[in-house]
Amino acid sequence: MQRESHQEKSLEKKSRPFYMEILESVAIAVVLAVIIRLFVIEPFYIPSGSMEPTLKENDRIIVSKLNYHFKEPKRGDVIVFKYPLDPKRNFVKRLIAVGGETVVIRNSQLYINNQLVTEEYLPQGLRFDDFGPEKVPAGTYFMMGDNRNNSDDSRVWGFLPEDLIVGKAVVIYWPPGRTATVH
Repeated sequence: MQRESHQEKSLEKKSRPFYMEILESVAIAVVLAVIIRLFVIEPFYIPSGSMEPTLKENDRIIVSKLNYHFKEPKRGDVIVFKYPLDPKRNFVKRLIAVGGETVVIRNSQLYINNQLVTEEYLPQGLRFDDFGPEKVPAGTYFMMGDNRNNSDDSRVWGFLPEDLIVGKAVVIYWPPGRTATVH
């Protein structure tokens, strides 16, 4: 009797229509994709040259949404965030200073708390306007594009509240010839 019951169950599984199995597989894949995109990683498109040479216009990047759940953002990180003046738009910039630090730009050189910061990611010979001193409030960040003369950043719109951070840019995946980790 038990043997029949087991065989009957096997027959029930086999008699299930093939399209139902496909539909179930597609539904699971869609749910997993939504969960991954909401909480783990997300692709982003770079619409402008404000981060050149690090990120070029039309690059596509992967952003990790998990990084900052486990550690604090740090100076030099390239971060995607909701634009403070219009949170429906996403921006990507480099984190320059954290809450409590003082930012000064003199003679195209960055100083944080009166210490010169070496910025190897900037284009050679780039000249940009003086700025500051500005003290970054707690719970906020000072963000700047690498292409300093063509970047709408914290020098224009102020400090980035930490709750607007989407995640850390980790890899360029398109175009194929530019595939690389983001530094």
